[in-house]
Amino acid sequence: MKKFSSAIIIVVIGALFVLTSVFYAVAEYEQVVVTQFGKPVRAVTDTGLKIKLPFIQTITRYDKRIMRWDGAPVEVPTRDKRFIWVDTTARWRIVDPMRFLQVIGTYEQAYARLDDTIDSVVKDYVSSNRLVELVRTGELKIAVIDESTDSDVVFPDQDAETKIDLGREQITRLILAEAAKAMPDFGMELVDVRFKRINYVDRVQQKVFERMISERKRIASQYRSEGEGKKSEILGQMEKDLLGISSTAFRTSEEIKGRADAEATQIYGQAYGQDPEFYAFYKTLETYRQTGLKNATVILGTDSDYYSRLMSPKK
Repeated sequence: MKKFSSAIIIVVIGALFVLTSVFYAVAEYEQVVVTQFGKPVRAVTDTGLKIKLPFIQTITRYDKRIMRWDGAPVEVPTRDKRFIWVDTTARWRIVDPMRFLQVIGTYEQAYARLDDTIDSVVKDYVSSNRLVELVRTGELKIAVIDESTDSDVVFPDQDAETKIDLGREQITRLILAEAAKAMPDFGMELVDVRFKRINYVDRVQQKVFERMISERKRIASQYRSEGEGKKSEILGQMEKDLLGISSTAFRTSEEIKGRADAEATQIYGQAYGQDPEFYAFYKTLETYRQTGLKNATVILGTDSDYYSRLMSPKK
């Protein structure tokens, strides 16, 4: 009985092994190449459960999705002798898995082929175009930087209207079209190519930073000078307006006081005119009060106005 059970287990295991050797599944993101004794027989790109000859045929799976390629930064001189680092990225996919298996075989070989193809095309187009074409798509008023071929770099203080002939976008489209020509031979398709980063080489970068700092300081100094001039203009106008307001206010106050004094004089005149004798008596008293005599004895004659008014007041 034990021998019979062991035989059944062996048969089941063998059947499962045969079934796994016959059937295989293809996912939605995959494509498969069936090989027989190392020779490609057919490519399977549709999904589902598939059948192959057991022990004779094998399968190689490849990704159907778009994949990413990042190149190593390379130092390239532009047409106007600017030494720059160019960092490029691309997107690609396998469109003919049988051709890919026959010519390339592995992803490592595919990336190596992309390195050779894209880098050479990028170097050609970068070296045949000016730096401004590689970093700008539209026309822009930029500072002209005259960079010599040696380590000495000159940055004249002037601006110029730089005309863009191709521009960054058009150059990357030309690079894509040129590099994509070789891809069908490898069973691949190049979907897109872009500049990920463009930067000056180290020996030039520091001088560019120094030039930018100097330019920003010059602009800041100009703004401060213009601000001081505007400040002086505002303060001068404020002082002028203040003097005008003070002068107008003083003139108005004097006019008001003049009218008030005139009106007061008129009122006093009318009041004193009603009794001239009383007014004369009042003014006499005011005169004596204003003499400022303190701790003094005043001797009045009988012919004094003050004495006469005291001795014979008007009834």
